[in-house]
Amino acid sequence: MAWDRPSPTITTQFYGFGNGRFGHPEQDRAISLREGAILQSFPKDYVFIRPIDEIHFTRIGRLIGNAVPFALARAIARSIRAHLEKCYVE
Repeated sequence: MAWDRPSPTITTQFYGFGNGRFGHPEQDRAISLREGAILQSFPKDYVFIRPIDEIHFTRIGRLIGNAVPFALARAIARSIRAHLEKCYVE
């Protein structure tokens, strides 16, 4: 990954360095679960599990990797809305 390029599509296995595509741009490691979540446009303080629950990297990785980024969904929705408003002017 590089700071000046779009990230690859975040998948459910993004936190594994062996998967190749998800190496941190400056450090010799995979991106963290939190970094993947931020790329998927989750808020920085989003809580994936309750404090009393056991942490499962695989489970959280799946939640993040299977998510549709909010920012992407919002952009698509705005585009559809603009098109509909243009086509169906009252």
